[in-house]
Amino acid sequence: MPKLEGMKIFSGTANTSLAQNIAQELGLEPGRLRIKRFVDGETYVKFDESVRGVDAFIVQPTCSPVDTNLMELLILIDALKRASADRITAIIPYYGYARQEKKDAPREPITAKLVADLLTTAGADRVITIDLHADAIQGFFNIPVDHLTAISMFSNYFKNKGLDDIVVVSPDEGRVKKVRKVVTRLNAPLAVGYKHHPGQEVSKVTHLAGDVRGKTPVIIEDIISTGGSIMECVDSLLEHGCKPEIYVGATHGVLVGKAYERLARPEIKEVVVTDTIPVPKERQNERLKVLSVAPLLAKAVMCVHENKSINSLFD
Repeated sequence: MPKLEGMKIFSGTANTSLAQNIAQELGLEPGRLRIKRFVDGETYVKFDESVRGVDAFIVQPTCSPVDTNLMELLILIDALKRASADRITAIIPYYGYARQEKKDAPREPITAKLVADLLTTAGADRVITIDLHADAIQGFFNIPVDHLTAISMFSNYFKNKGLDDIVVVSPDEGRVKKVRKVVTRLNAPLAVGYKHHPGQEVSKVTHLAGDVRGKTPVIIEDIISTGGSIMECVDSLLEHGCKPEIYVGATHGVLVGKAYERLARPEIKEVVVTDTIPVPKERQNERLKVLSVAPLLAKAVMCVHENKSINSLFD
């Protein structure tokens, strides 16, 4: 039996259902705390139980509203630190600002590094996250970072669907290494889209490497934000003769702007995301499937709490 003594799971307001599911997987109840907003927008936090000497885990993705959720996470960490928690682990399933991990032009910030510094300064001892937009972000921290991936979840899901004559598609060359894991599991060929970004939140697929003619594409991404990159990829696949039955898997369903409308086009048979970011119930249907990362995160929490290796969870 797992040793749950001395462990507590707390939830910010960004994704309470995920925190509840993680706690349920562990046989725990989320810890008691109060979070409220003052009229001027400031955040107030108070833990309603002792956390002295506790191995504390805070579940808080920094999704929209990003700045509010990030500030709330920092305040939660600070409160735990000042209340003498023994160890503070920030579970950040979706790491906001991850797409600003380098300077693409003069006088730009590297906001992903700034966020890492803020978390460390606030008092976080460890971070658990899933599918960072850039693996190099791990190096921005001077504390341990457990960088998990949902790739195996997508591999299992699409394998169990029993799709025929598929081709696994990486929308850009930066994702190829991770997408190859899906290729291996599904025993399918790989196609890679090559794109450039002429502006912020604008992408253009310049060419496609790999044979997709007559095949059923399965696109694997880390983030779907506005859906623009997926649309570019879908158009390119159709131009190269794929079947008009395209499946999409993405870890983080940011889904802002015209994303839902774009993903509703008839050639896209199904979009699969995870619950790193909450997806409204009214948006979920037979074409938009949500997989839960709660079991994966619960296993990671237990490994961290018991000081065991989590290497097997990276596969």
